[in-house]
Amino acid sequence: MPITFVGIGLYDEADITLKGLEAIKNADLVLAEFYTSKLMGTTLDKMERLYGKKIHLLSRRDVEEGADDILSNVKNQNVVFLTGGDSMISTTHIDLRLRAMEQGIQTRVIHGPSIYSAVCGLTGLQNYRFGKSATIAFPYKRHVSEYPYDTIKVNKEHNLHTLLFLDIAERYMTINQAIELLFRIERRRKEDVLKGVAVGVARAGSESPVVKADYIEHLQKYDFGLPLHTLVIVGGLHFIEAEALIKLADAPNEIEKEIL
Repeated sequence: MPITFVGIGLYDEADITLKGLEAIKNADLVLAEFYTSKLMGTTLDKMERLYGKKIHLLSRRDVEEGADDILSNVKNQNVVFLTGGDSMISTTHIDLRLRAMEQGIQTRVIHGPSIYSAVCGLTGLQNYRFGKSATIAFPYKRHVSEYPYDTIKVNKEHNLHTLLFLDIAERYMTINQAIELLFRIERRRKEDVLKGVAVGVARAGSESPVVKADYIEHLQKYDFGLPLHTLVIVGGLHFIEAEALIKLADAPNEIEKEIL
């Protein structure tokens, strides 16, 4: 029997595609994990009512350490595995799919709306002008990971934008907190990497997402409201991107100085 990986989108239960909904309705067992991405505009109960199936929620440990248990269910059942965003963005999901294939299990992927494409659509930044992305995590035992800062530095050297995911493991990081962590690293290293424009996106996929662009020191003071938040550190701007940020993200006209 097959296992079908279904991305269910960005914000609520209605983001799912018709193909994804059909796969769920035909499934014998529906599994889901929401530790890599969470849909803030819905609940498990609402999803089950719309999809017409019981959803068995898995923890991170269930997925990363219990892959064999998950795949054992596939041998006699048609299984659907739900994830927020797109179904194959996370390395964890790719690993599970590869394990299934190694066991001779047929796999299928049904894509869903992703923050990668949503950020471009909401901000007007061009997708091919993004470099490597990174995740900003809350400090662990007072240690702040410098990996996101280094990623921004490398991308800026090539005039590329950096998409930054914010920690959702134990609590939801805000754009303001993320910028403060980046500034903490910059002050310690006495560098000048962060200077320039940044863009914050909150609640992508909802009826009223918040999109705001400004110079990063000003953006840090902006109230983006409820989660989920995403941050973009802008490299050099194409003139169309600058115009889009001014019109779509309420950026100041001064950002035209950043045009390449």
